[in-house]
Amino acid sequence: MANTPEQQWWRKSTVYQVYPKSFKDTTGSGTGDIKGLTRKLDYLQDLGIDIVWLQPVYVSPQNDNGYDVADYRQIDPTFGTMEDFDELMHELKKRGIHLMTDIVVNHSSTEHPWFQEARKSKDNAYRNYYIWKDAAPDGGPPNNWQSKFGGPAWQWEETTGQYFLTLFDKTQADLNWENEQVRQEVAGLMIFWAEKGVSGFRMDVINLISKDQGFPEDDGSISPGDGRRYYTDGPRVHEYIKELYAKVFGPYNLVTVGEMSSTTLEHCIRYSNPEEKEFSMTFNFHHLKVDYRNGQKWELKPYDFEELKQLFTKWQSGMQRGGGWNALFWNNHDQPRALSRFADDGIYRVESAKMLATTLHGLQGTPYVYQGEEIGMANPKWLDISEFNDIESTNMFKILQERGLSADEALAIIRERSRDNSRTPMQWDETANAGFTSGTPWLKVDESYKEINAKAQLGDPTSILAHYRKLIRLRKQEEVLTNGRYVRLDEAHPQIYAYARINETEILVVVSNFSGEHVVFTAAGVFWETVKGKEAELLIGNTPQAPAWRQTVELSPYASYMWIIR
Repeated sequence: MANTPEQQWWRKSTVYQVYPKSFKDTTGSGTGDIKGLTRKLDYLQDLGIDIVWLQPVYVSPQNDNGYDVADYRQIDPTFGTMEDFDELMHELKKRGIHLMTDIVVNHSSTEHPWFQEARKSKDNAYRNYYIWKDAAPDGGPPNNWQSKFGGPAWQWEETTGQYFLTLFDKTQADLNWENEQVRQEVAGLMIFWAEKGVSGFRMDVINLISKDQGFPEDDGSISPGDGRRYYTDGPRVHEYIKELYAKVFGPYNLVTVGEMSSTTLEHCIRYSNPEEKEFSMTFNFHHLKVDYRNGQKWELKPYDFEELKQLFTKWQSGMQRGGGWNALFWNNHDQPRALSRFADDGIYRVESAKMLATTLHGLQGTPYVYQGEEIGMANPKWLDISEFNDIESTNMFKILQERGLSADEALAIIRERSRDNSRTPMQWDETANAGFTSGTPWLKVDESYKEINAKAQLGDPTSILAHYRKLIRLRKQEEVLTNGRYVRLDEAHPQIYAYARINETEILVVVSNFSGEHVVFTAAGVFWETVKGKEAELLIGNTPQAPAWRQTVELSPYASYMWIIR
């Protein structure tokens, strides 16, 4: 099942990620809705998108922007109705676009009926849907595991006198996947959406579902001592995913992507190799940690360019060797904008946005475009902590000050790292609130919207939007983008990332300048000997005049080119 090339159509596809709260509001509520997405489908069709990834629109108290689900089979009224969802499905199918929905099943909201029942008594039928433990001898949490949002990963439940596990927010109780009933519930809710016409699922932090059942104290000898090694890629995780494949993914021929927290290459090969019958592809986040000092998200440093290139190379070569498949991305709802992190969001914003896109879209895997990326949205300008909405950011603002930082120092870190950087409303046009809403937006609209908006770029063949449109088309046209072997070419150049994709008949070359300087790239002798004398066609570039392909190529600031040699 789902192993033939025809069934792996998603290998030539591009996915567009929609954060519904910030995409388009049709009611004046200040919050985006399902009808807003439906209204913008022509825009996505024009861009060439094959799959829309819709983030959670289920019933939720919204403590973590919908990733705390209280009812997996109902639409939250904030986003509309089930009729609105059915209309969206109908309009997507008319345009030949698939829908991938987000499924959050490592944990549920504590407002979910399962948890409300589970907390009533130790012998409740739903008690074993969650992970409960007695207090430590001193009355504290059962072990020293830490929440990814800060603080202990355990919450005290007064009624029954036990702690329950929460790896994320204190209102997100971890489900007990050791319980077969939980696994049946998860398969059932996924079948519910598959039968409504959904073509795939993005599985939130799915590699955390299997915990070491000893729940040991973490002595910090391997990782930071927060417990992650006891629940990341845990002992039964592959068994659980294979079970979902057998019940849901295979029978419904679904495209699936696993979001992998702190994972390894070896696990991701297993998760995404078709022979393993688990996922279609995986997200890993190692390349987005190259600006973490000491590996810590809330400690700043300039990003390590060589490490970035080494990580791309490791995952490209490793996944090819092992038969896995990458989900390619720079941006998502949990990350600051890549344009502001890895390039220049000021004077060279347009060149930089196109350069990052070309670099990523030349790699092997399925590219993901996060809303606003295709028009060059950057991190917004934050004035003070009151402008932030993200629970992780507001928690960390307090924690950083408890660690001895001043309020100004803490705010400087939050400005750089907050998930809200990518969650400001989509900038559609130059009208009030960037055309996102006629009401008061739930999160501020960045002041750049009068210059940076989709309407201004739609008819401009030199725009960032037009560049993305061409890259998306090239993935369908050029076979080497799907099957070409990856070879790094830049030999640790301090400003350039260059690589080739090679199949039996073609060589595709991508050369990108990640600096604001004029630099020179020289192809190494061994590689040059294989291509010397062959004709090269420029597939895409980000400057008005592209240099000719030769052994030594001069690149202006943030220049990027993709050639094919046949």
